[in-house]
Amino acid sequence: MRIVSLLPSATDIVCSLGLRDQLVGRTHECDWPPGIEEVPAVTSDALATHEMTSADIHAAIGGAVHSGSSIYGLDDDALERAKPDLIITQELCEVCAVSYEEVTQAARLMNADAKIVSLEPHSVADILEHVLLVGRLTNCEAEAERVVADARDRIGRLRDAVAALRRPRVVCVEWLDPIFAAGHWVPEQVEIAGGEELLGPRGKPSHQVDWKSVVDAAPDVVVLMPCGMPIDRTLSELDTMTSRPGWGDLPAVRNDRVYVVDASSYFNRPGPRVVRGAEILFGLFHPAVDGMADPPTHDEGRRVTSP
Repeated sequence: MRIVSLLPSATDIVCSLGLRDQLVGRTHECDWPPGIEEVPAVTSDALATHEMTSADIHAAIGGAVHSGSSIYGLDDDALERAKPDLIITQELCEVCAVSYEEVTQAARLMNADAKIVSLEPHSVADILEHVLLVGRLTNCEAEAERVVADARDRIGRLRDAVAALRRPRVVCVEWLDPIFAAGHWVPEQVEIAGGEELLGPRGKPSHQVDWKSVVDAAPDVVVLMPCGMPIDRTLSELDTMTSRPGWGDLPAVRNDRVYVVDASSYFNRPGPRVVRGAEILFGLFHPAVDGMADPPTHDEGRRVTSP
């Protein structure tokens, strides 16, 4: 089967099922597993976002992180050359990926007989169901069931470990300027890891919050996970948070419990690695509890030292 993935998370799923050799097209942002860059990219960065600040990107896409203009451009010619049997896309966010409508239009233009599947996860359970779905579509049901069973086992062990622990009050920031509270599956990741998300809408899109809401929430922990940004990029814009009035008065700041994580790998992308995201949060929230999972590496999540 010839598979084109128009989502980094779908690429994660496909490769987790051992189907890397059947992937004939990917997005320009697919960066896992190592070596995936050898697969031809069929998308491009429409806005050169790597050169823009958070505020610039927000303005360019029309004032919302999960609605407005897409930052993805689709290369119709590259898609046609790939000759896919299966195209995996989404309708969840028309900013963060090529729109479903654009994909179906491109398929019609090239008279492709490809099956187009849209993944629309809102929770961790949805993500795991999509792993099973991709397994069925690619005749890899057994491997998909193995991946999902492993994920459910790890989640269950985390839930058991945190059952009797005090839950820190947490704010997860999915965009820095303006501030967006992380929604969809992220509040569930926080809950699985033994925290209490204060501002993020569980099972619903991330939404903009004013700074006063963060101050009033008085979080014990702040986790910075801006969509699509690696840790170093987030740290380069840290002053957009630390310069805000009252930053130093937040309990999380006073107690040195502000963290930055690899958002793209473990939080923004709804693929199997969200389970590792929950394990990373567990390691940040409850560092004194050993043996549950490998502690976060420096590249996965680290403490932020405020100026």
